[in-house]
Amino acid sequence: MVTGPFALENPIQNYAWGSRTAIAELLGRPSPGDQPEAEVWIGAHPKAPSRVVPPPRLGTLDRAIEDDPVGLLGAEVCNHFGNELPFLLKILAAAEPLSIQAHPNQEQARAGWTRENAEGIPLDAAHRNYRDLNHKPELICALTPFTALKGFRPADDLARRLEPIAGPELGSEVGRLGRERTTAALRALFTRLMTLEPEDKDAVLPRALAEAARQGGEDPAWEWVARLQARHPGDVGTLSPLYLNLVTLAPEEALFLSAGELHTYLEGTAIEIMANSDNVLRGGLTPKYVDVPELLGVLDFESQVPEIIRGQPTGPCQQVFRTPAREFALALLQVAAGTPFNPEPGRGVEILLGIEGECVLLTEDRDLPLGRGRAAFVPASVPSYEIGGKGRVVRASVPA
Repeated sequence: MVTGPFALENPIQNYAWGSRTAIAELLGRPSPGDQPEAEVWIGAHPKAPSRVVPPPRLGTLDRAIEDDPVGLLGAEVCNHFGNELPFLLKILAAAEPLSIQAHPNQEQARAGWTRENAEGIPLDAAHRNYRDLNHKPELICALTPFTALKGFRPADDLARRLEPIAGPELGSEVGRLGRERTTAALRALFTRLMTLEPEDKDAVLPRALAEAARQGGEDPAWEWVARLQARHPGDVGTLSPLYLNLVTLAPEEALFLSAGELHTYLEGTAIEIMANSDNVLRGGLTPKYVDVPELLGVLDFESQVPEIIRGQPTGPCQQVFRTPAREFALALLQVAAGTPFNPEPGRGVEILLGIEGECVLLTEDRDLPLGRGRAAFVPASVPSYEIGGKGRVVRASVPA
């Protein structure tokens, strides 16, 4: 049985869009690195679980939880989430844009998982869409200026932006959306756009590039169209800045993404927390597997104006980013000499990640450093702790 917190070593995902500098610098390694580093996974997802640093020699975090679920997670989390850590924490570093994508809801994820299992598709197959049973609501919190595309633009704005490039290939659908401004009209337009024949794409995309050259200096959405076409020529996903909301977050600002929201992250470094899932349905801007029909089946076609979430103070050291997610809560801690952080009574399982300065996690059993890039798992059975020193720490937990 585990009696105190323990340090974690966390796997790095080397996706092509990653940065050669951001994660290396955060972890205190030589920079630039030999290959792009896109994400650090901090959690117990079976694809890439964190490793418990000895002592106490427990192996990977998922195996440690399997051996003592109630001691590590607490009875309430075990009862609600089936003896699994319900969240996955990440450091995300995008030097280039990610794929245009969305995530399924819980019912869609279970149905897709069951169907692909019945079809005999291996879990690690490149064309597998559903790699687990979970949905994937997520929160992205910027560490640097961070640019994203999130959710469909209001219908009138979307139609206005596409009208100059629509031509005969998209003109009917763009005109309908401009008149009706309905989700049905938006669905029809987006479906048409994503299923254009090659000859139709060869007509629309050059018009978009010409319009980007004309408007790029005045409108950042058109600047991004040009940048995306340079990286992904021939991909209709390069038009996504015209139909998705373009958002730039300042450090410590965040976005929440629920199931079915079409999005991508364009550039910057951030903390990401999500339900413990790796289910991604892609529509373009990637060499990875793209499944447009499956993506269309999970999308929410409601237009929106994105809400930027800012941390709400809950004490002298803590800002909490409030979301409707049941699986996770995220807070940023600012610790200074004379103002240590002490958690509220009744706390549960947590992961702590140092992102600046030199902090220390103090408990009755042991002390653990929480400097830049250092992570610690605090079991639910630990009655209390204190974070001293000076710096910033990410606190990931399960809502009470």
